[in-house]
Parts: sequence; C-alpha cells; structure tokens
Amino acid sequence: MPPSYESAVANLLALGAELVSHRKFDLDHMRRLATALGHPERRFQSVLIAGTNGKGSTAATLAAIAQAAGYRTGLYTSPHLQQINERLQIDQEPVSNAEFAEIYERVDTAAQQLVREGSLPWYPSFFEMVTGMMFEYFASMAVELAVLEVGMGGRLDATNIVDPCISVITDIDLDHQKFLGNTLPEIAREKAGILRRGGVAVLLPQHPQVNDALGHALMEIGARPVSAVKHMPPVTPGAAKYHASGPEAAGHNRFSLAFMGNEIAVDSPLAGRHQLRNLSLAITAAEQLNSFGFKILGAHVEEGARLTRWPGRFQVIPGHGDLPEIVLDVAHNPAGAWALRSALSTFYEDAKLTFVFGAMRDKAIGEIADIIFPLAERVVATRVLNPRAASTQEIAEAAAHSGTVVVETEDVQAAIERAQELAGKNGVVVITGSIYIVGEALGVLAHGHTRQSV
Repeated sequence: MPPSYESAVANLLALGAELVSHRKFDLDHMRRLATALGHPERRFQSVLIAGTNGKGSTAATLAAIAQAAGYRTGLYTSPHLQQINERLQIDQEPVSNAEFAEIYERVDTAAQQLVREGSLPWYPSFFEMVTGMMFEYFASMAVELAVLEVGMGGRLDATNIVDPCISVITDIDLDHQKFLGNTLPEIAREKAGILRRGGVAVLLPQHPQVNDALGHALMEIGARPVSAVKHMPPVTPGAAKYHASGPEAAGHNRFSLAFMGNEIAVDSPLAGRHQLRNLSLAITAAEQLNSFGFKILGAHVEEGARLTRWPGRFQVIPGHGDLPEIVLDVAHNPAGAWALRSALSTFYEDAKLTFVFGAMRDKAIGEIADIIFPLAERVVATRVLNPRAASTQEIAEAAAHSGTVVVETEDVQAAIERAQELAGKNGVVVITGSIYIVGEALGVLAHGHTRQSV
C-alpha cells in the first residue's frame, strides 16, 4: 500500500535536520540515486542559483518570467515557510499532497533498493530525498525549464548533479561556516562549484575578496561571465517606492530599463533596494536563456516580475481597525539584517517599530541584534517550534549590548499579540530573525490578524 501524504512527510522529517554533520557530503551518492530513477534531471533544461542571500528571490523571479513566456517552469527552493510542498512548484503551483506521496514512494523505493544492494552506504538525507523527488516530479510533469536554488554551498550540494545551461551567483556572505569555511574566499569557492566549463555565469560585482575568488574560478574552467550590471536600475530616491493601499500592493520596486534593445517597465512586489540586485540577476539570466532555445521578450519580463510571488521577503500585511501594520522578513544573518535595516529605514523612517524576533541558535544573533534592534522601541523575543531554535533567554543575552528593551515570550502567537499591544494601531510590527519564525507567524496570522483574532 502506497504511503499517505502524512506518512511521507513524517518519514522525510524523521531523517533529521538538513545539515547532517556526521556524514560526508558526496555528490556520487546523489548521482547513484538519479541513475536508479532513470536520470530525470537530464529531461529538462535548468538554471542553477547559488549564493548566501537573494537566491530564492532571484529564482522565483526568473521562474515567473519563464512562465510568462509560456514555458512550463519548475521552481525548487528551500527551506519552506509553512508546508514542504512549497519546495516543489510548477508554474507557481506547489505539488499536490497526492502527487507528493506518489513521488515520495518512487524515490523511497529506489533508495531502499540501492541501500540493500550496497550501492549506497546509507539511506539518503532529507535534502537528497527531496531533491530526488524534485527531479522525478519535474521530469514526470514535462517541465521545460527548472530553476533550482542551491540548498547550501554549491560544489557538493545535491542539486549540483544537473548540467545547467546558466549558473547564477547571488550575494555571498558569511553563513554556514561549519560546512563552507570561515572566510569569504573559502565560501565563494564553494559557491563557484556550480559553474561549468565553458558555461554561462551570471553575476554582479560584490566584496573584493569574493570577486577575486569567483574570478579565479571562472578563469580556471573557462566559464563565460555575464554581468547583470546593465540591468541594475539607477539608485535614486524614487527607485524603490512604497505604498500600502491593500494586501496586494504593500511594497514594490518600480523602474525602467533597456532589455534587448527595448525599454521596459519593471514593477516587482519584492520590495527593498537589496532586491534590485536580485531582480537584475533574474532579468539577465532571462536574457541569456535566449541563447539556449528559449524566447524571452521584454513583455515577458514585465509580466513575470509583476506576478512573482515570494512571501516572507519584506512582506507587508496592512493594519486594520486597532491592529498595526505587520512586516515579515526572513533575515537570518548579518547581510540579511543590513538589507532589512535599509528597507525599514526607507519605508518606515518615522514609524514606531516593535520587533518579534526568533532565531536559530547557530546564527550570529548578537551581530544581527546590533544591526536591527536599535531601530525598535521594543523587541519581543520568542522561540519557534524547531529543535535548533535559540531560547528567549539566549536571544536576550546576545542582544544585551544593543541597548534595546527585550521582552521574552515563549509562544509565537503570544509574541505577536504582545507586539501588537506594544506597537498600538499607529505602529508597525516587524517579525524577523529566521525563515521558521516567519512561516510560523504566517500560520498564526492566517487564522485572523490576531490580538486574539479581534
């Protein structure tokens, strides 16, 4: 009897955290699983995107542009906000529960057989299994282009068994040092592992040490670098505009640029100046797809950018009645915190801000707090339902030298209600620190705007 959706998800989650410290990453294991499945990863063209911050936003925008051009487009991202199905999308629709269970059974059967015959030393990890499911699902559904976000690093990531037509590298910063290295050059070299000999690499200038490491990697394999600078809009006071006239129009980046010789108007729901870099990377990758049998026009870029859906990235829920406006952002490292600080300073310069903050204990909580907590009048520290989550006491101790008053609340719903009370109807509640707290908060808010669901 095939597994139910619930048992498939439970079995996957039982495999443990995404970062399996006692195992050595080995792409050969992923290749063996793909071979057993009949190499589904070879049955569609792909774009592979690595980086520390912005790779999900870049991937979501590029996938939406390809969809607007009429191509059946798969999008693979991680981690998920609320439901694991979000990781596997075709034309912006997550895989259904029934399809998820069916695909899981196929990959599980193949994996168990490989372990029995000794072809695999152990059962695949959570991420290897879900990546195998993604390949199988996209191939079975006749996807024409798959936009794949690297899970971690690049060189040894399970997604890196594909032969992408384009590799994209977003902004690189310190994160996952335990696995990727303690310096920017070390981390950049791991990300550069997604580049292909003679292939196309879309990127932007960034930290000098990162530029140097990527430059050496490009020369070593003869990859062709394509700069996205030409699709970066001029940064002017009007380049990133904000308005809150409804839940579908809470914050946008609007600008004009030249695309393949024609002027186009970009209107993206992904707000904040940091998103301009991600948008330029996605647009440049879309342009390069024209060299690989796709036909992407300016009108497709306009429509795709406008219809991109990527929740939890400076997502604004307008206030109503006595409830304040809410901003949700998944900033979970110092670079993400700086981007959030910039966006808040741009859009809420004079607002009274109250934060709800929860983070994983392996993150740079003290540094993140130093960057964003001074913007807030109060911070409500909370703990999400994740074994890696920092306690409220750990957050308060790490944030002590930020000088901001921290209130400890163990439950996310209670934390949101407390923050709403502190902010008042004219204030703004900012929920951040981790993708997990944003996901949990979205679940709470879906049942009512809260303060006990007015």
